[in-house]
Amino acid sequence: MMKTKSWMFGVLFGIGCALAFGQADTFDGAKPRFLNRGIKRRSVLTLSIPRPRPCQDREVEWVDSQWRGPGRDGVYPGERLSKSWPASGPKTAWSAQGLGAGYSSPAVTVDRVYLTGMIRGEGILFAFDHSGKKIWQASYGSEWDGSSPGARTTPTVIGDKIYLVSAAGNIVCLGTDGKKIWSVNLMKEFGAKNIDWGITESPLVDGDRVFCTPGGPEVLIAALDRHSGKTIWKIRGNGETSGYCSPRLVVHNRRRLLLTMSANALVGVDADTGTLLWRQSHVTEYDVNANTPLYLDGKVYTVSGYGTGGQMFELSADGTGIKRLWSQSALDSQMGGAVLVDGFIYGSGHNRRGWQCLDWKTGSVQYTARELGNKGAMIAADGMVYLYSESGDVALVRPDPLKFSVVSSFRIKEGSGEHWAHPVIKNGRLYVRHGDVLMVYQIADE
Repeated sequence: MMKTKSWMFGVLFGIGCALAFGQADTFDGAKPRFLNRGIKRRSVLTLSIPRPRPCQDREVEWVDSQWRGPGRDGVYPGERLSKSWPASGPKTAWSAQGLGAGYSSPAVTVDRVYLTGMIRGEGILFAFDHSGKKIWQASYGSEWDGSSPGARTTPTVIGDKIYLVSAAGNIVCLGTDGKKIWSVNLMKEFGAKNIDWGITESPLVDGDRVFCTPGGPEVLIAALDRHSGKTIWKIRGNGETSGYCSPRLVVHNRRRLLLTMSANALVGVDADTGTLLWRQSHVTEYDVNANTPLYLDGKVYTVSGYGTGGQMFELSADGTGIKRLWSQSALDSQMGGAVLVDGFIYGSGHNRRGWQCLDWKTGSVQYTARELGNKGAMIAADGMVYLYSESGDVALVRPDPLKFSVVSSFRIKEGSGEHWAHPVIKNGRLYVRHGDVLMVYQIADE
């Protein structure tokens, strides 16, 4: 088992029991079994301090940069991006070395690129300009030096503040000048218990709040004042730990919902009041539920590795209930995420291996392609899909539900260690991190 843990580590993303939440249903991958459907759990589980007034007319607010793009769904805005690359790959704009150990993605803003790494056990936040010049670096405290050591957290940037969560369990706010503003230790403040590969979360910012998932017996999810770090509300825990997942915010019929994965479940929370609305079991091996859920028109899709696969749920009209529509185990992405493009889900398998395409409505497998490393991270932009395989392949793929259609590909030759970081696209550039190296490619048509 220890050997298995060393390679399958549920990092990133940037992944039982349900004692306090009611009877848990089970989901064991190829033979899904559900003992209940759409359990509702309301404010009896919420510890208020005090509650803000609901503001359901407010949409999801703009954040300068965050995990897996503006919607946290792996889809990046982009126009006039190249539809093919030279055989050697796109032109390199710049690269940076000496970033330390890490699997996090860069946060790219209008004038800066921020990235976390670990050097001699210490978490370091780096800031570069868009020519690749390092502007500053700052320590944010201890980082993860256990199994698969390195930084996990992709910074969240809004205005003049940067937010991150170290795998050691500290949620930290720094200024864009690198100076620390506040820090909260999740273990001390919320009784959190760290997990096998370190807490892996890229914090979600909404208005004046920043959300985090401590997990454990005392607090499952908490909202903090993003300017001071003081607790606004918290949802009582039941012993279930964090699941290596970064949450997202969606608007469903004017109700603003926080969606995330705990160690054993998909969880829905009213983002304005801190009320736990429902919990749906999603049990996987080693409690790794690393992938941020996908959402469209009242449907929520979640997927995990180790043969567990994915489930599609449908929200009730008011968002306070949820029911399962289908499940499948062919696409069992461990931590590479998935993207929704034109009614189809694109991702990769873990135990099943291979690049997969599913019908969003039915879950039916459209194809399985075993090539280019067979698995990895996927994002999308300007009508194309981009993959970064765990073998170091970067490929431009035309989304086609009939076949795996690779247009261009190249290999990452710099850096060392696992190819686990998710790529980023911003302003015509593709950002790929491999170990202590960040590579930036020009992918816009000139």
